[in-house]
Amino acid sequence: MSNAEKCMTNNCTTTECTTCTPNMDTQAVLDWMATEEYKEKNFAREALVINAPRTCQPYGAMLCALGIEGCLPFLHGSQGCAAYFRSALTRHVREPVPMVSDSMTEDAAVFGGQANLIEGLKNAYTTYKPSIIAMFSSCMAEVIGDDMKSFIINARTQGAIPEDFPIAYANTPSFVGSHITGYDNMLKGLLNSLADTRNGKWTNGRLYVVPGFDLYAGNLREYKRMIKAMGIYMTMLPDPTEVLDSPNTGEYKMYQPGTSMGELADALNASGFLFLQKYATMASQKFVKNVQKITSEAVTMPIGVQNTDAFLMTLQQMTGKAIPAELEAERGRAVDAAIDAHQYIHGKRFALYGDPDLLIGLVGFLLEMGTMPVHILCGNGSEAFRKEMEGLLAASPFGSEGKVYVGKDLWHMRSLLLTDPVDMLIGDTHGKQIAKDANVPLARIGYFMTDRVHLHRQPIIGYQGTINLITMLANMFIDEYDRNCPSERFEMLR
Repeated sequence: MSNAEKCMTNNCTTTECTTCTPNMDTQAVLDWMATEEYKEKNFAREALVINAPRTCQPYGAMLCALGIEGCLPFLHGSQGCAAYFRSALTRHVREPVPMVSDSMTEDAAVFGGQANLIEGLKNAYTTYKPSIIAMFSSCMAEVIGDDMKSFIINARTQGAIPEDFPIAYANTPSFVGSHITGYDNMLKGLLNSLADTRNGKWTNGRLYVVPGFDLYAGNLREYKRMIKAMGIYMTMLPDPTEVLDSPNTGEYKMYQPGTSMGELADALNASGFLFLQKYATMASQKFVKNVQKITSEAVTMPIGVQNTDAFLMTLQQMTGKAIPAELEAERGRAVDAAIDAHQYIHGKRFALYGDPDLLIGLVGFLLEMGTMPVHILCGNGSEAFRKEMEGLLAASPFGSEGKVYVGKDLWHMRSLLLTDPVDMLIGDTHGKQIAKDANVPLARIGYFMTDRVHLHRQPIIGYQGTINLITMLANMFIDEYDRNCPSERFEMLR
């Protein structure tokens, strides 16, 4: 038995015992960190971020680039940054992720990264034989002011790449915005660089559907299935479905199917654009609608019955296509699932964090299920997001306790959970430690899930996604009750 165990066994409480006093001090600090006093100090900090629920711009740019067939993401920056982005996505989806960098180091930081970029383009084109390269920047390149557009022109002049080889580029400084900003900038860069000029009033008859920053392959497949069920001629731009969930055939394919180069080139002749995440595509929306004058709509991420209804009605209004009987039947099954599970979820208190579009959709779903979203934290939200979320809460009697926290991190969420407890926390893997500290279950919804498998394969959008969410939350509450109930309540029926 250790000295510490002996002290605990003997109920030692003397302040002069050098073995147990540190343990007592630690517990006192932990207890204090669960108080309103500490919460006030925690929320007052300004120069420190602890466990941020977001990542930086190049990550989103990488995801956007991966959605174009034959596209090689190219980071103008350090090898370490590229390795992080690749490994982070691989750990979420458990798939190989192709990406290269021009390996900027200290000398490039002093003299500029043009030499690295030109050599990197030459090597990437020769070795990996992509159909297109999508280039984006890291913080090092942005701090020193590298001009990627000029560098690409010089690379063509020097013969590093053919004159007609397609390259799109976007500035994605890591020190501003977040991954959703990078996704948006890269999408706009693809349209700016590689889409053909709009051909007057003529359209190609296609609806272009922009999913936004979404790492759920199940969501992307569900979007396409529902839209095609309505008989709509559509293109998903970008479409990283197969990159996020590719088949194991025994042979590695560096480039998975996605949005074709022809569909990208013809994008500005679309009959319309539908954006499924408005906060993750704001710059692209403005470019399509205000600059290119293309009919476009942005909807709330279709999570829950009401949001899915609005999504399908928007599709109907944009295309004139009727909603088919099979989708109406799916809606009925989702409503039936909500009724069956209502007793297990109604009245429960939730805390949740994530990206703005995901949170708007999830909170709408929780409110229609009669639950109470209490703490809503968005590390990369805007004031526009705050106003929309507060309006959503105010419109429901179940939203009266809800408070919105923009620009905060998961250490702030920890204080909220310990001072104002909830029944469940919703978020990605990064919240598992604070969920354990607060002794609440964590429903893993969002990005990234690195400690569970296959969740990204199951949709959380549409009517089927609504059934999946209801099933997950209700069964988690039932599991918690079974785990903690007294023996006389441990029954076969629930």
